[in-house]
Amino acid sequence: MPPPADIVKVAIEWPGAFPKLMEIDQKKPLSAIIKEVCDGWNLPNPETYALQNADSTNFYITEKNRNNIKNGSILRLTTSAAQMAQQLHERIQSSSMDMKLDALKDLASSSRDITFAQEFINLDGISLLTQMVESGTERYQKLQKIMKPCFGDLLSFTLTAFVELMDHGIVSWDTFSVAFIKKIASYVCKSAMDTAVLQRSLAILESMVLNSQDLYQKVAQEITIGQLIPHLQGTDQDIQTYTIAVINALFLKAPEEKRQEMAHILAQKQLRSIILSNVIRSNKPINDEMAHQLYVLQVLTFNLLEDRMMTKMDPQDQAQRDIIFELRRIAFDVECESNNSGSIEKRKSMYTRDYKKLGFINHVNPAVDFTQIPPGMLALDNMLYFARHHQDAYIRIVLENSSREDKHECPFGRSSIELTKMLCEILKVGELPSENCHDFHPMFFTHDRSFEEFFCICIQLLNKTWKEMRATSEDFNKVMQVVKEQITRALTIKPNSLDQFKSRLQNLSYTEILKLRQSERMNQEDFQSRPILELREKIQPEIMELIKQQRLNRLCEGTCFRKISSRRRQDKFWYCRLSPNHKVLHYGDLEESPQGEVPHDSLQDKLPVADIKAVVTGKDCPHMKEKGALKQNKEVLELAFSVLYESDEYLNFIAPDKHEYCVWTDGLNALLGKEMTSEFTRSDMDTLLNMEMKLRLLDLENIQIPEVPPPIPKEPSNYDFVYDCN
Repeated sequence: MPPPADIVKVAIEWPGAFPKLMEIDQKKPLSAIIKEVCDGWNLPNPETYALQNADSTNFYITEKNRNNIKNGSILRLTTSAAQMAQQLHERIQSSSMDMKLDALKDLASSSRDITFAQEFINLDGISLLTQMVESGTERYQKLQKIMKPCFGDLLSFTLTAFVELMDHGIVSWDTFSVAFIKKIASYVCKSAMDTAVLQRSLAILESMVLNSQDLYQKVAQEITIGQLIPHLQGTDQDIQTYTIAVINALFLKAPEEKRQEMAHILAQKQLRSIILSNVIRSNKPINDEMAHQLYVLQVLTFNLLEDRMMTKMDPQDQAQRDIIFELRRIAFDVECESNNSGSIEKRKSMYTRDYKKLGFINHVNPAVDFTQIPPGMLALDNMLYFARHHQDAYIRIVLENSSREDKHECPFGRSSIELTKMLCEILKVGELPSENCHDFHPMFFTHDRSFEEFFCICIQLLNKTWKEMRATSEDFNKVMQVVKEQITRALTIKPNSLDQFKSRLQNLSYTEILKLRQSERMNQEDFQSRPILELREKIQPEIMELIKQQRLNRLCEGTCFRKISSRRRQDKFWYCRLSPNHKVLHYGDLEESPQGEVPHDSLQDKLPVADIKAVVTGKDCPHMKEKGALKQNKEVLELAFSVLYESDEYLNFIAPDKHEYCVWTDGLNALLGKEMTSEFTRSDMDTLLNMEMKLRLLDLENIQIPEVPPPIPKEPSNYDFVYDCN
């Protein structure tokens, strides 16, 4: 007979004694179990003891997480969290350096546990640590010359404990003094600082900037980009990552009017070339966190273009009209005529003729072409850059097309406007960076004007593709579709330089694109005859049921979801899975990302499927309506869904990726008897339906399909028949 579900068998350790094997009744209060354990070892005052996991985490067992205890777990009887917090609070104030160092080391380790952290914070422990950083460091610095390693360790453990305590989100970041910020900033500004201290200090500054607009102002006053740059020139990738994270945080929180100024400072300090030589082209492989920070920097840099992208041209603004005159002058090598030269009608006719050759839609007043947003004035900026920095190519394109027949000319002006809009869409200009994306492109770090150079390469590609397609003005949209496909395919290989990108585009000619399309079309052949369509309709319900079962099976396996916090690097997880009978959702918090499935009995919370009222997604989710950056983050918004139950209760999810999002929303809708509408369901339906159709349409008449696979034939006596190609 199996043991009751509420009984777990564990071993409990106590220093100096043999471990005790014990059955724990999960229905009994934890205090009663601890008393029973203490009585077994004749320990008085059981209220001063607690149980904790005897593993690398050493986390305390509480009423909230006790359901995580599994059969065979090893626990440890130890001092209660309140007692431990009180002892460490006293020990870190000791006059003995050795005792203080040991206490801070223990505090840094214990602070990862939220149970201990809450008790230590209740003793005003955060304030004590900040006071030690603000005022105590001077006293430590006197000892630094004779006790340099000790000083570094003291400060490192103090800052580590502070970071761990703050990451629980119990205390607001707005409570810290200017003196504390100055002290942390001073550790970052010093040229020779202990690596661990520098890393913790950078992490604290990043969190301050991201979590408080007021603290952003104070940190920005204390730290300059010039003081951060030297940390990128070292070899420690963790320090480099934290440094770029601080720069990104300052960039992200800077007011709109200051971002261009900050970008100018970054350019002056040659941040791009320093990152290129010391990070991207270093001998060390780039880890995921560094890739994410480079991606964020790339996004924030391109977002500086948003203002120009959303600015309409004022047809009456002479300075803006002068740019168009400059394009005409460079293309046709003409000077602006004086007011007295020729009649007004003659000059207008001349301008109209030239503007037509330049490919503008409005030949009389080309300024009107730039009133469309996006791309607004950004398109004109790109055209002027191309004309000035790639003058030969610009003149060749304009003159080539002006000498063709009207039907076959590639309109440079119209093409440039549409191409700029397309590039902004590809690079997602104006969107906030995603929490989970690592998609940075090394080639954009190889040039100070990378977007403009990107445009120059692509406008020449567009002209080349136009000629290869022998396009006319009616084919304009088709050409743009082909060019977009060429660009996106070339970007997928992540070229290391703009020259590599250009070379890749050379290989993706229109002919090659047609071959790729044909190959892909053959792989997803579609049959349109009436009998075939009827067969598809007949098979479709079977396939849909198969997809439904797969979705429900995946929900039974469960998924680990990450809790989004203000600091990405502090990952906290929770797990959710469906019971095998499809009647209950089991879920609960985890300390770390699990390896494999998490058993039902270790997930402490339950939600009956019968209680679920609805599944909502995106901006309709309660956690997406809350204030904060998540609300604005499009990528997180696309991965968010919530389960509503009872009157106003809800369970909020942010899927790890698009696939898991589709699996869970499909599975939950299937449980509620609703239609599965995700794009993955449509994709799976097409794939499985086409496979089933091809199987059923095989010519198998008079062919007997064996029940078992045929035997493997014996090896030949010799291999003389093998032909050596060499």
